[in-house]
Amino acid sequence: MDLDDLLTHYFGTASLDDLDESAIEVGRERVAIAFGTEQERGRRFALWILLDALGSAPEPGAAFEDERDRKAAEDYLWASRRMERR
Repeated sequence: MDLDDLLTHYFGTASLDDLDESAIEVGRERVAIAFGTEQERGRRFALWILLDALGSAPEPGAAFEDERDRKAAEDYLWASRRMERR
């Protein structure tokens, strides 16, 4: 999944800087609904990462039943938090 495509699909623009807070919240809600209904693991994981970037991803243990997906999410969080500290 391409980030610009995801942003355009859920927010109507590839640049969130163009949006006010209410438009961002509407898009965030759309992403959360898609995450909750998506069945394909890769797409679901990409939506979860987008939710994390928006500050509203559920914890991996609540988000993923499959242990492999949960572990991948935990690894992603560890790596992204480590990069933030740099």
